[in-house]
Amino acid sequence: MLDGSVFPDPVYRDTVLAPLFDGVRQHYSGFMAAINQAHLVMLSDARILDDDAVGAIAGALQAIQEEVDVEALRYTGEHEDYFFLVESELKARLGADVGGMLHTARSRNDMDHTVFKMALREYCDRLLAQALQLANVLLQKAQVERDTLIVAYTHGQPAQPSTFAHYLGAVLEVLLADMRRILDARKALDLCPMGAAAITTSGFPIDRRQMAELLGFAAPKRNSYGCIASVDYVTGLYSAIRLLFVHLGRVIQDMAFWSAFEVGQLYVPNSLVQISSIMPQKRNPVPIEHMRHLASVTAGRCDTIVNTMHNTPFTDMNDSEGEVQAAGYAAFDSGGRVLELLSAFMASVSINEERVAQNADAACITITELADTLVREEGLSFRQAHEIAASTANAVIAEGMALQAAYPAFSQAFQDETGRPGKLSESSFRQAVSMRNFVELRDRFGGPATAAMDEALAAYTRELDELLEIVTACRNRLQTADEQRLKSFNALLENQKTWQA
Repeated sequence: MLDGSVFPDPVYRDTVLAPLFDGVRQHYSGFMAAINQAHLVMLSDARILDDDAVGAIAGALQAIQEEVDVEALRYTGEHEDYFFLVESELKARLGADVGGMLHTARSRNDMDHTVFKMALREYCDRLLAQALQLANVLLQKAQVERDTLIVAYTHGQPAQPSTFAHYLGAVLEVLLADMRRILDARKALDLCPMGAAAITTSGFPIDRRQMAELLGFAAPKRNSYGCIASVDYVTGLYSAIRLLFVHLGRVIQDMAFWSAFEVGQLYVPNSLVQISSIMPQKRNPVPIEHMRHLASVTAGRCDTIVNTMHNTPFTDMNDSEGEVQAAGYAAFDSGGRVLELLSAFMASVSINEERVAQNADAACITITELADTLVREEGLSFRQAHEIAASTANAVIAEGMALQAAYPAFSQAFQDETGRPGKLSESSFRQAVSMRNFVELRDRFGGPATAAMDEALAAYTRELDELLEIVTACRNRLQTADEQRLKSFNALLENQKTWQA
């Protein structure tokens, strides 16, 4: 530099370059090694490098992998970053000419976004596996609890009878939709940037499709400018993940409400309850609070990554790289903890049927069906029937009686509204206001009745099987690519031995 100072400035080294170096060492060194292997195979097959150079570079890469302890590396400022450290090792072993050949037709720009995508693929696939586990838990729980009655709440108040399976089915539908959104976002991770080089590809006859295949991508990303500029693979993925935890947070809040002493609909087993240090009668289901705050933290971490991209230039820039990428991985950590804990929690809880019955009676939650019954069997308008049902409910609540015992109050309300006695017998009245009858009459598509739930559970099973197949195919493609890349690279090593002999 003109002022005679030496790069890097100590403060820049300590605040930027050293943390970036540690991030690469921690997250990306294995992916960079894979790119080096794949790129060398492609350069060899495309006849861009001759066999002697290819063999020498293959041997040096293998030696670096075996001899350099990546975990022990610390940033010294001798090399700008990890990439240049590896290149320096190649030059030290092979000379500046041959050692520099590996970088033919590529750039740190396309390499960076390739390793970022490779890392995100693994984090994403792990999160999807955890989400699949939760989905299976919810499905199995719904199958077991198909006929278990609950009080459904709206606006924080008891509303109508339903079943635990019906509630879990609604949760499962959102979870499945969230997983599909994540899988849609993952498609962007399956497009390989390698071959874009700095911006505009290369004048060498590179094979971008071969690079994509060797690194486990579905295809190369078409536009080379977009390879280094369009970070929608970041914003799309974290936006989809954010929705998953916003939605799960609502379910977790329901679990807090349902398990509250005043509601008591959900029983949380002792294994997931902590006792107050001063109030021995107090059962605190604190895992719910941990899930709630971790879900919020995860959503916030996703927001952080997406918002970092706001108003950045549409080009290669550090705002989407290194430290930002690594910061995003914390969302997978906290999110994974939510999914693991929620899976264990939902598998363990049960419905307190006694409290459900008490709450149902106290709030007259079957009264809607009484009105519907009067419309069907007495020929009343719904408004007339609604007035009779409302009067009956008012009497039940005022006298603190069970709705099942309210036939006299109902008969009087019917006489007052219609001017005639009703046809509904006491046994028919008791049937009309029973929770089980209420649920079984709701046998329309999507309802809680047995037949409707059986159809829904079968549909959820099919969709889960389909999602599992997609996730498994992604994982298998990565494994196959690893095997093919190593096989091709090892062939270069064998050729090197033959040439040397």
